[in-house]
Amino acid sequence: MSIMKQSLKNIKILTVLCVMFLAACSSTDQELESPYEGRAVESIYNEAAALLDQKEYRQAASLFEEVERQYPYSQWATRAELMAAFAYYKAGYFDESVLAVDRFIELHPGHEDIDYALYIRALSFYDQISDVARDQEMTRMAMEDLQLLVRRFPDSRYARDARFKLDLTNDHLAGKEMEIGRYYLTRNHVNASINRFRTVVQEYQTTTHVPEALHRLVEAYLTLGLKDEATRVAAVLGYNYPGNIWYERSYQLLDDKQRARIVADRDWVDRTVDSLFKPD
Repeated sequence: MSIMKQSLKNIKILTVLCVMFLAACSSTDQELESPYEGRAVESIYNEAAALLDQKEYRQAASLFEEVERQYPYSQWATRAELMAAFAYYKAGYFDESVLAVDRFIELHPGHEDIDYALYIRALSFYDQISDVARDQEMTRMAMEDLQLLVRRFPDSRYARDARFKLDLTNDHLAGKEMEIGRYYLTRNHVNASINRFRTVVQEYQTTTHVPEALHRLVEAYLTLGLKDEATRVAAVLGYNYPGNIWYERSYQLLDDKQRARIVADRDWVDRTVDSLFKPD
């Protein structure tokens, strides 16, 4: 008899637990249900836009994504996809911003705002550029998107800023090459340093680092005992950057014969920067 009572008691306990479990599941489902479910698309989008104006970028991004989730094939969804990418960028969620842009471009390759999408993605990389002592992968990725924007949409309203930032990314990459070149030179890895300085002179001619790169080449060639090469580079440096501090330093490194050759005989060598890379 006691066994039967115990069994009935166990059944009641199990029944109560099942009811509690089902109630919990029901409560969880209600909690998971979006509070924006069933709202008009204009209402959700406008609330997201208002959050963006209030600089609540992370919340705005989530709400723009809600527009796409509930109304995936609407014009509102297309606009919301791009706005979500922008909101993520402003919030500093750069990976999420890049992913949102990639998805937008994949879904709408011919959209009229592709230039803006590329601009947002470029900025997401650009804002992650670190100092020259660190890896420059983000600099390279920013440069690729900036170049793509300028090339595909030269008249875009974002092209001017892209060109400006492109100059800065080039200068940054040249600075990285210079840092590595100096490191090699100070440790007597002269040939390795020459390769780095030549890269700056050849590939980053519009940057501010070229005069120093030419000077460092003069240093490197003199270290190797290559006086003719050093004199030739010094002549190119003096011709293209007269009065520059780096030319003055290079001039001081030369002996009297080398100096006289540069000053007295101005026709003995082609003094353009490109001449340094012509085969002899």
